Amino acid sequence: MAKPPPNILFVMYDQLRFEYLSCSGHPHLQTPNFDRVAAMGVRFTRAYVQSPICGSSRMCFYTGRYAQSHGAEWNGYPLRVGEKTLGDHLRAAGMDCWLIGKTHMRADIEGMQRLGIPPDSLIGVRTAECGFDLWVRDDGMVPEGPDGSYDGRVSPYNEWLKEQGYPGANPWSHYANSGIDDDGMIAPGWLMKNADKQANIRETDSETPWLTDRALEFLDDRPGPWAAHLSYIKPHWPYVAPAPYHAMYGSRHVLPPVRHARELEDPHPVYAEFARTRIGRSFHGDATRARVILAYMGLIKQCDAQFGRLLDRLQETGQISDTVIVLTSDHGDYLGDHWMGDKMFMHEAAVKVPLIVYDPRAAADATRGTVCDDLVESIDLAATFVEMAGAEVPDHWIEGRSLLPLLRGETPGDWRRFVISEYSYAATHSAVRLGLSDRDARIFMVADKRWKLIHFEGGFRPMLFDLQTDPEEFVDLGASPDHAEVRATMYERLGEWGRRQSQRVTRSAADIARMRGASERRGVVLGVYDEDDVEAERIAKYAGRARADFTGGE
Repeated sequence: MAKPPPNILFVMYDQLRFEYLSCSGHPHLQTPNFDRVAAMGVRFTRAYVQSPICGSSRMCFYTGRYAQSHGAEWNGYPLRVGEKTLGDHLRAAGMDCWLIGKTHMRADIEGMQRLGIPPDSLIGVRTAECGFDLWVRDDGMVPEGPDGSYDGRVSPYNEWLKEQGYPGANPWSHYANSGIDDDGMIAPGWLMKNADKQANIRETDSETPWLTDRALEFLDDRPGPWAAHLSYIKPHWPYVAPAPYHAMYGSRHVLPPVRHARELEDPHPVYAEFARTRIGRSFHGDATRARVILAYMGLIKQCDAQFGRLLDRLQETGQISDTVIVLTSDHGDYLGDHWMGDKMFMHEAAVKVPLIVYDPRAAADATRGTVCDDLVESIDLAATFVEMAGAEVPDHWIEGRSLLPLLRGETPGDWRRFVISEYSYAATHSAVRLGLSDRDARIFMVADKRWKLIHFEGGFRPMLFDLQTDPEEFVDLGASPDHAEVRATMYERLGEWGRRQSQRVTRSAADIARMRGASERRGVVLGVYDEDDVEAERIAKYAGRARADFTGGE
């Protein structure tokens, strides 16, 4: 009997920068549990997301398709009914697919209504939940403003906090993501001046331990084989950490910003707009930046500690020997680099993410504890998981490529030569200030191991960086006459990507091969002059004596 496929624990942290792990070289932030997985598996140094914003990036992870293909190009854009996701692919291969945490997925309610899909049916629930079966979904965003709540969903974590005795209608906001000042007033985490305060919550009740508890319950309850997407909200803003993590680091642990004054000298107009947004300007100040980074590091340290609980449970129960572990993030965080904050542009700080994969099977023994610098895209994980489940990757649906060869130390000769990321900022004030239509407020990045070209719709010149001589991305060569040939090459690659086959999802290459000539044997006879030009069997149904003669009109 064939050995069953391994379980897959797919762990995602929100807004975790690629180099904020000790195994990635951070000099002060020690992440021993993330490092444990790196020592058991492969750490990828050139993993890129296909969009530097939560919702769009996650839809790429979950579908294995580029944002342009699935259409959910920004937060709040529904993933249209009919897009296959990990759950669809893995269940077809005989593997359950569960969600524990965040997806940022917005359901295509109009599409479900148009097709008559009852929202309370099994297919309706899965369609509304990005194809996952729910262990628990909590997107970790429960802010409230003058026009209501950001997310209309009921937060299980918020309700749990109420059960633990945290008073008020929104303890997520008032306790888990706020401090308290000397006068006993709420010090909201949304104000970055409060980032150095202790979150007004017991550490064991904060978001990361709460979700870890749910994951431990899952591990104790579910027999394999399964795929479980454990998706944490932290270290995503609001930047505020519970004790003792709020005070674990000091100013000497804050890395200097990766930025240069020349970036603001005659800057590209779209880059300049992003750098002067409110969050960009806020991170221009060193004091603000330091407070935020100290909280950010504390939140990562807590994430690592809680992940250690999961690793320990897997080892105690023996599940570690048949569970694939994947650690990654949906995008990075500028943290003041390049005079910007948050994400949503194309520098390495935003689009390059940590990716560590542990495969317990013997075929991966040769690469344990190694580093791989091949170009990897987030959409590759969907292909990898399908192959791990024992199925053939449907490459007419999934646009990524399986990482299994790389996990076995084998780089295919035709491995990708470049990576793509894209971002639509049509729904932002920046598009308005730049005077752009929704169709023109788009950015595309194409990068290889040396060059990165950033293309802007709307008639702007591109940006170009030499990642070999200028790894900090300070020198924009987008208008350099000496680099016209490089830009042309990168545009050829962007065009190659743009001409890919991405919408023929109802027919695979094998289907098309079977279709070739099939109509000819089903009675279609074209271009034939007489019986000598065609096989007799193909016209046998048309031959023989006529049973009646109506040519005379009677």
